[in-house]
Amino acid sequence: MTDSRAIIDPSATLADDVKVGPWTVIGPDVEIGPGCIIESHVVIRGPTRIGSNNHIYQFSTIGESTPDLKYNNEPTRLVIGDNNVIRENVTIHRGTVQDRSETTIGDSNLLMAFVHIGHDSVVGDHTILVNNTALAGHVQVGDWAVLSGYTLIHQFCRIGAHSFSGMGTAIGKDVPAYVTVSGAPAEARTINAEGLRRRGFSSDAINQLRRAFKILYRQGLTLDIALQRMEAMLPDTPELQVLIDSIRASERGIVR
Repeated sequence: MTDSRAIIDPSATLADDVKVGPWTVIGPDVEIGPGCIIESHVVIRGPTRIGSNNHIYQFSTIGESTPDLKYNNEPTRLVIGDNNVIRENVTIHRGTVQDRSETTIGDSNLLMAFVHIGHDSVVGDHTILVNNTALAGHVQVGDWAVLSGYTLIHQFCRIGAHSFSGMGTAIGKDVPAYVTVSGAPAEARTINAEGLRRRGFSSDAINQLRRAFKILYRQGLTLDIALQRMEAMLPDTPELQVLIDSIRASERGIVR
């Protein structure tokens, strides 16, 4: 059901059951899948593709062009998956041709009020971005990561799967998988054990990941030697491969 006060471009494609609130504006080259709810006063610009069963709350701006000065009105896009909750005043910008030409949001994410996701960023699945978290351009956020309120992330940083940031964290380097960081600048504190327990990781796996954290952060080892010692643990702890891969994929260097 579309409110008669909404403005929808004739070229936009909306599934039959999409609900659109009053004073929402949906521009050309926008596709919205079944089961979506778009509340009042939302602006959606294209090219943007939105999957199924997403709920976008009032005053959010979705698919706007980036203010990055290198952007010159190229036809870049935004792609959003399924089952996301996008709360009030969230801003998500499209990509730039200098990078991926696309900003990508996965499935089952919760983006709380005033979250900003910059151009060319990639957000995985099942993440939680708490109020006022801001991702600069080119940021990658792994599955199940939780970023507490007012977390700030520098461009090109990678946030590993199952990681956690404390309130007001300023992240300027990559955060390995499973690691909890806090502070400005961010420092590694511990393994995100509580989050892992909630997601069904075994006690043995969590204890081994704690051991790996100590190897990486508490023994004064070089990164290469720490990785060698963690790789020796792999037969007993396959979950550790995610941590190792996140470190080896780092281009900015990890928070340490």
